[in-house]
Amino acid sequence: MTDSATAAKLEGVIAALAIPMFEDGRIDTVNLEKQLVYLTSSGIRGLFLGGTTSEGAYLSTEEKLEIFRTAKRIAPSDKILCAACIQPSTRQVVDEMRAFAALGPDYIVAVTPYYMSVSQAAIAEHFRILARESPAPLIMYNIPQNTHNPMALDTVMDLASVGNIAGIKDSSGDFISFTRGVLGGSGEPFTWIQGEDLLDGPAYLVGAKAVVTGLSNVCVDPYLEIAAAAARGDLRAAMEMLGRGRRNMRLPGLTLGDDELGGIRKVLVSQGLLGSAHRFPEANGGKK
Repeated sequence: MTDSATAAKLEGVIAALAIPMFEDGRIDTVNLEKQLVYLTSSGIRGLFLGGTTSEGAYLSTEEKLEIFRTAKRIAPSDKILCAACIQPSTRQVVDEMRAFAALGPDYIVAVTPYYMSVSQAAIAEHFRILARESPAPLIMYNIPQNTHNPMALDTVMDLASVGNIAGIKDSSGDFISFTRGVLGGSGEPFTWIQGEDLLDGPAYLVGAKAVVTGLSNVCVDPYLEIAAAAARGDLRAAMEMLGRGRRNMRLPGLTLGDDELGGIRKVLVSQGLLGSAHRFPEANGGKK
């Protein structure tokens, strides 16, 4: 549980920052800054740094810290910065949280323990320890398709009253549990944040106040429009895409090939968001 003011900051569109990388896996700092300027000059509430869209599980702690420093330098002071400490064990998360403490994140984010299967009791203890140790309000992050350790709704609701836990980003796609959490309420200042882009519209319809979106890296405007429409009670929504950045991923096998990029191009052209004459850069273009 946190106070109402802390919970209220978790409203609107929070962009899950994608990290541009060169083919060899190094971070492309020039395009990183461009992406940060694009996002933070829009009407987003803040940035979600080091999560799944950032490939946080594959970044070193020092890389995460440098990304955070860059974001803090570029982002206006009214944008919240959420630092995701994606680590497999409680102690590793605590160590990474402490490394972030001096940088002043607005929120710390952590997933359930992963690699080993763990019980709900172990998950609850994990987050209780993190809440005690965290230098900023804690956002729990439920993404069982990656951690293989889902958070049961009862576990989340029990943890909602724990000191220094501000809310949960739910990327499970389990909209029934998400809806029950939003509508059931915990009686505490606790925020349910939708983390699956395709469920953002429905999430607003059931009363959610915030989303974390990865596709906002491509085009943030539709997500801002959806949020504004929800605030007005206007139920219309739309999705658009606009290409920018690099295709490379930290794990080379995840980098998009030319055929896949061609498929994306067709979608962008069909939506009128990209000219038919536009060419994507060659696979090795811009290599350093």
